[in-house]
Amino acid sequence: MRFVALALATSVLAVSGASAQQPAPPPQPPQFPDMTFFITSTGGPDGANYGGIAGADRHCQALATRAGAGAKTWRAYLSQQAMGGLPAVNARDRIGNGPWVNTAGLQIAANVADLHGPDNKINEENARAENGRKVSGRTFVVNQHDILTGSMPDGTAPPADKDMTCGNWTKNGEGSAIVGHHDRAGLRDDAASKSWNSSHPSRGCSPDLLKASGGAGMVYCFAVN
Repeated sequence: MRFVALALATSVLAVSGASAQQPAPPPQPPQFPDMTFFITSTGGPDGANYGGIAGADRHCQALATRAGAGAKTWRAYLSQQAMGGLPAVNARDRIGNGPWVNTAGLQIAANVADLHGPDNKINEENARAENGRKVSGRTFVVNQHDILTGSMPDGTAPPADKDMTCGNWTKNGEGSAIVGHHDRAGLRDDAASKSWNSSHPSRGCSPDLLKASGGAGMVYCFAVN
């Protein structure tokens, strides 16, 4: 009997020890089910190459889902040029009608016209990532204010005479894409430097070249519904 009792006690201790050694589940990321606008907290895995606009949409959808807003349909604010047999697609035409709010519930823009007008609220304070954090701009040690858009100031696709979308978001080396400054700041005090969606072409399409321009391959995401 003493042997049986000792065996049972040893078994219980072994099970208890195994349970104590199991790692705690990772904490749930911050949840923002009501947000309808964010900047991706990370770029894609291959610079500006998202495998086309649809790949960028999937990136937005995945991050939104992680943040508790996956019930909505999300679109990346990217334009597509009339190149390579593809039709032109305007970023402004694929993001729904608004209004759009950030993770704090602040309205960024009431509608498409407001978004592309002078009164939208996109800036370093308000243009948050899906996790609620600020995206680093020129006031940070690491500047990542270049957000991929491939768009003109009015949200339309650039002319097809020059690649301004990194091959319609399929290039990861040489090439260029129009970027905007989410912090509305640049090297000059001019309209382009302060543009959230159409500041300048990137130095290239690879992760390193995007970094050299002041970005990380991130995109704006808008909920369509």
